[in-house]
Amino acid sequence: MTGVVDVASFGGPTKEFQIKLDPDKLIAYGLNIGQVEQQISNNNSNGGGSFIEQGSQAINVQSLGLYTTVADIENTVIKAQNGAAIRIRDIATVEQGPKIRLGQIGRASHRADGTIVDNSDTVEGVVLLQKGADSDPVLQSIHEEVDQLNNHILPKGVKVVPFLDRSKLVSYTVKTVEDNLTAGVLLVSVILFVFLGNVRGAIIVTLTIPFALMFASICLDLSHIPANLLSLGALDFGMVVDGSVVMIENIVRHLSHKDDTRTPVQKIREAAHEVQRPVFFARGIIITSYLPIFTLQAVEGRLFKPMAWTVTFALLGALIFAIIVAPVLASIAFSKGAKEWDNPIMKWLIRHYRSAVRTAIEHHRITVGVATFLFAIAVYLTVGGPIGSEFLPHLDEGSIWVRGTLPPSEGPSASVDFTNKARLVLASFPEVTQVVSQTGRPDDGTDATGFFNTEYFVDLKRKEDWRPVFHQNKESLVAAIDKEMEKFPGVLWNYSQPISDNMEEAVSGVKGELAVKLFGDDLRTLEHKAEEIQTQMASVKGVEDLGIFRIIGQPNLNLAVDRTAAARWGINVSDIQDAVQTAVGANAVTQVQQGEARFDVTLRYKKPYRDTREAIENIRLLSPSGERVSLAQLTKVSSTDGAEEIYREQGQRYIAIKYSVHGRDLGSTVEEAISKVPKNVALPAGYHLEWAGEYESQKRANKRMAIVVPVTVLVIFLILYTMFRSFKWAMLILVSVIMASIGGPAALFITHTNFSVSSAVGFLALFGVSVQTGVIMIEFINQLRARRKGMEVSSHEHIVEAAVEGAVLRLRPIMMTMLVATLGLMPAAFSHAIGSDSQRPFAIVIVGGLLANLIIGIFLLPTLYVMFAGDNDELPKVDSDEEF
Repeated sequence: MTGVVDVASFGGPTKEFQIKLDPDKLIAYGLNIGQVEQQISNNNSNGGGSFIEQGSQAINVQSLGLYTTVADIENTVIKAQNGAAIRIRDIATVEQGPKIRLGQIGRASHRADGTIVDNSDTVEGVVLLQKGADSDPVLQSIHEEVDQLNNHILPKGVKVVPFLDRSKLVSYTVKTVEDNLTAGVLLVSVILFVFLGNVRGAIIVTLTIPFALMFASICLDLSHIPANLLSLGALDFGMVVDGSVVMIENIVRHLSHKDDTRTPVQKIREAAHEVQRPVFFARGIIITSYLPIFTLQAVEGRLFKPMAWTVTFALLGALIFAIIVAPVLASIAFSKGAKEWDNPIMKWLIRHYRSAVRTAIEHHRITVGVATFLFAIAVYLTVGGPIGSEFLPHLDEGSIWVRGTLPPSEGPSASVDFTNKARLVLASFPEVTQVVSQTGRPDDGTDATGFFNTEYFVDLKRKEDWRPVFHQNKESLVAAIDKEMEKFPGVLWNYSQPISDNMEEAVSGVKGELAVKLFGDDLRTLEHKAEEIQTQMASVKGVEDLGIFRIIGQPNLNLAVDRTAAARWGINVSDIQDAVQTAVGANAVTQVQQGEARFDVTLRYKKPYRDTREAIENIRLLSPSGERVSLAQLTKVSSTDGAEEIYREQGQRYIAIKYSVHGRDLGSTVEEAISKVPKNVALPAGYHLEWAGEYESQKRANKRMAIVVPVTVLVIFLILYTMFRSFKWAMLILVSVIMASIGGPAALFITHTNFSVSSAVGFLALFGVSVQTGVIMIEFINQLRARRKGMEVSSHEHIVEAAVEGAVLRLRPIMMTMLVATLGLMPAAFSHAIGSDSQRPFAIVIVGGLLANLIIGIFLLPTLYVMFAGDNDELPKVDSDEEF
C-alpha cells in the first residue's frame, strides 16, 4: 500500500520444521551435529541442467530437490553404513511446531452487559506510516483493505479488528476543533453586529474568514505543508478579521458624517487611505511575532511550524482582503451611503471613557504606578514560581498505556501468567472497553526487550459514560487503576498514553515518561549509583512511578571454553560453540518453501537432553580420534548473574532511572531533583548524568526561545520605527504593551495551567495583537495633532486634547478588535474535550492577555503619550481639509 512502510507482527506461534535429535543415537551411529547440519543443508536444493531441444522447442532440464514436507526431511540420508542408509528419521523425530516464542499478545473485551471475553493468545499487527506521508488517505486505504480482508479473503471466523486506530482520535479531535471554531465564529459575528450596528458592514467583515482560509489553504497546498489539528485549532478568527474591522469601522464612521459634500466613493477612499498604513504595519507585526516558532526544533518544531505557516498565510490573506477587497465591497454595499447605528451601550462607554482617560492623564503618576505594580505581579507570577512549567500539554488520547516491569530474570511462563491476571484486572473497570496486553517482544526481535516487560493498551469509554465518582477526570481513574495494580507485589507500574509513550521513548531512548541517564563503564557501579540516585529522587515532591531499568540480574549458565582441554582432544572452539548453539538453542539450518511462504528448518536436541544444567554438561562432541567428549570436559561451567540488557548511547554505556511527575509542574520538580542529586550522590571519575525526556526537550525549546524572542522584538521595534520614523513612538508602544501584559500570566495562574511551548506561542501571538492596538491608537493621535497644529491653544493642552480625542475615536475599533480576538478563542480556552489540551494553554494566554490589555492599555497608552510627547515630535503628513 502507498504510504505504508512496514507491518510489524506480534503474537501467535511462528511455524517451523523441527528436527529433534536423540544424542544417544548420534553416538550409536558415530555421528556429530556438524555432519547432520551439513547433510540437511546439502539435501535441500534444486539444480539446473540447461536445456534440450526437441523439434522446434527448448525444454529446460531441472533437478528438484527442495524440501516440501516432513517426509522429505525424514528421508534425508546422513551417511551409508554397512550398505544401509542412515536417515534423519533414524536419529531424530521431525515435526511441524512453533518457533521459540519471545512474547505473547492477549486481549480482553468488556462488553456492555458487563461480561469480559478474554483471549490469552492472539495476534497483533502494527501498521507503520511512511515518514512524511499524509496519514488521512493512508488510513482510509487501510480501512478499505481491512474490509476486503474480512469480507472476501480471510476464512470464516477470522477477522481483523482494529484496537488502536489513529483515525478515531483524529475524528474526536476534529469534532472538538470544529465545535470551538463554530462557537468562535458565532461569537465574532455577534460582536461585529453589535458594535458596528450595520448588517452590511458586519457581513463584509465576516467574509474575511472564508477568504483568509481559502488563501491559506492554497498557499499550504502549493508549499506542500500539511495543516495539522493544532494549526487549525489555534487559528483565531477574531485575529483574522481585525484589519477588516478597523477598515470597515472607519468607512462606516466617515459615511455617517452629516453635512458632508463628498460622494460615498470619496468618503470610502479617504477612510481607507486613513487606516491602510496602520492596518498594514499591524498585520506585519503580528506575522513577525510568529517568527520564533519557525526556529523551533524536533518535536515542538513538527507540532508548531505548520501552525505558524497556517496563521501567517491566513493573516496575509486577511491583509489583502482588508486593504483591497473590503473597500471595494464597501463601495458596492454602501453606494447610497450608510448610517452609523446610534449604539446606546457605545455612547455610554464613550461618555464615561472620555472623562476616565482624561483623569488617568491628569493623574499620570497613579496611572503609571498602578500599571508598574501590575507588571511587577506579572513578573513574579512568571519567574517567581507560582506558575509551573512543562514541555507540552499532554493530549488526551481517550486511552491509557500501562507498563508493568517485572524482575529482570522473569521467565516466559511466569510472565504470561502474570500478564493474563493483570489484563483481567484492568478489563474489570466499567470505564474500560478493551485491554490488549503484550509480554516480551516479537519473535523477529524488532523491539529489544525481555519477558520482564509487560505493556497494556487500555481503551476507555467516552468520559460522559464514566461513573460519577471520577468526575470525568482521567487522573482519578488512573489512580483507582493503580490502587488495584499495586496489589501485585514486586512490579513497577507506569501510566502514559499510546502515542505519548512512543514519543517519549523516541525522545528519551527508554520506556518511560522521563528518565535520568547515568553514563559510565562498569555495570555494577552503574547499578549501585542508580540506587543512590533513586533514593534521593524519592524524596522530591511530585516524583512518582520511580524505577531503575536494571542491567544486572539475569541468571546465566556460562560455559567458558577450556582451550587446553579442547586442544588435548583436538576439538576447535567453533565446534564447541556450534554444539551449544544448535543442541540447546535450536539453529536454523535451512528453509522449506511452500508457495510464497518460507519456514525455517531447525535442529535441536530433544527436551530431556537440554533442559537442565546436567543435561547440557553431558552434551557430547566427537573428537578426531573418534572419542566422545562431553561439554563438562571441554568447558568450565558456572552460574552467575550477568547483564540482562545493556543500554548504550553514542558509544557509552548507561543506566536509566525512569520517573514521572504528578501533582506538580515538570520544571520545578526536575530542577529540585537536579539540585539534590549531585549534592548527595558522589559519582566516580568518568561518570556523568543526563536528564532526558520532556525536560530535555523543554530546556532545548527555552534556550532557542531565549535567543530568538529578543531578536523578534528588535525586528518589531524596527518595523515600528519604520512606520512612525520615531524612536520615541516605537518604544512607547513596546513599553505600554509589556506593562499591560499582566493578563497572560494571571490567566495561567488562575486556571492552574503550566507554562509550556504552547503557552509561549500564545504569548507571541498576544504580543503581536497588542502591538496592533497601540499602532492604531498612536497613529490616530498623531493624525489629530497634525490636523490641529497651529491652533491657538497651549502645546500641552493641544497634546492632551489630541490624546483624549484620538483614544475616544479609536475606542470602538480597539474594543472590537480585542473582543473578537478574545471571543474567537474563548471556546478553545474553556474546552476540555478530546483534542483540546494542546491548544488550551495557547487560547488561555491570548484570552486573558487581551482582556487585561484592553482594560489597562486604553488608559496607559494615552497617559504615556502625553508624558513623553513634545513640540518637535515626528507627525504624519495629512490633508487638513479632509474630514476626520
